[in-house]
Amino acid sequence: MIGISEIRAAAERIADHVVRTPTVRSPGLSAFLGVPVTAKLELLQRTGSFKARGATAKLLSLTEEERAAGVVAVSGGNHGIALAHMAAALHIKATVVMSRTAPKRSTDLVEASGASLRLTDGMAEAFALTERLRAEGLTLVHPFDDEVVIAGQGTVGLEFAEDTGATRDAGASGPAGAAGGAGEVTDVLVSIGGGGLISGVAAAFRALRPKVRVWGVETEGATCMSEALAAGGPVTVDLSSIVTTLSAPSASRLTYDHVSALVEDVLVVPDAEAVRGVLDLAEHAKVWAEPAAGCLLPATRQVVERVGEGARLGLVVCGGNTTPADITEWTRRFGL
Repeated sequence: MIGISEIRAAAERIADHVVRTPTVRSPGLSAFLGVPVTAKLELLQRTGSFKARGATAKLLSLTEEERAAGVVAVSGGNHGIALAHMAAALHIKATVVMSRTAPKRSTDLVEASGASLRLTDGMAEAFALTERLRAEGLTLVHPFDDEVVIAGQGTVGLEFAEDTGATRDAGASGPAGAAGGAGEVTDVLVSIGGGGLISGVAAAFRALRPKVRVWGVETEGATCMSEALAAGGPVTVDLSSIVTTLSAPSASRLTYDHVSALVEDVLVVPDAEAVRGVLDLAEHAKVWAEPAAGCLLPATRQVVERVGEGARLGLVVCGGNTTPADITEWTRRFGL
């Protein structure tokens, strides 16, 4: 299990390479949802998502031999963008494997960073090709099945917990309330793809604010973690969600262990509601997010129904790498 010491070490390692993103109260979302809402705006991170944190932590941990071999990663979008960009900044050759269903903007950004892009017919095939390239000598930077990557993603939770007063509650020094407008939280919602982000965030909150409940959110057709919890361990699932950035064919034992131990529950919402959540975030929070973050909005109602009116919600707005054309197409498809 990843501990707070590993997360703090990752935070120190990556501090000069990533942004400490804002943690702010959202009056618009609070009015819309009927409970206080605080948002961690990770869509303002370098490369447009939290993925820059884990990718940077891993790249900076590599030996000279591993760097020289070049790195490879499989991605539904954001991990590939982050790895390509950060590898270029650190002068490491990168190969990114993605499904042809990945958004064109994501593949364009990977290629623009100078990485070698390999496309496959689906995410299962992308993971298989990545394993073959790893066997041929490339250094794997896995999107979630890696302790260093999870610790890097856990810095999101570390900052969120500090900014909402957790460090103060824990009796330690630190920038508690550093975001100024941040509010106290009782429940934090985090999107799940393979589980790296929620594993790190949940580990940070368990260490600094153990009474805060952490909830995972998946979209229908990308339910590897909820099915793993039902089965008692990781299983391979069929993928059909439009939300490619959440479309991992299976959780890992590492992320499953963290989620099963630290997360209250994993909620599942339809793709259409995730897209509606993007529109609601734009209207009420004034942020342009992707469906991987939009899926949090419909899930908030499930959380409030289960925990009661005393809920004070925290949302990890994980990324904003989507285009107006994508949202327009999905809005029409779902009749929104």
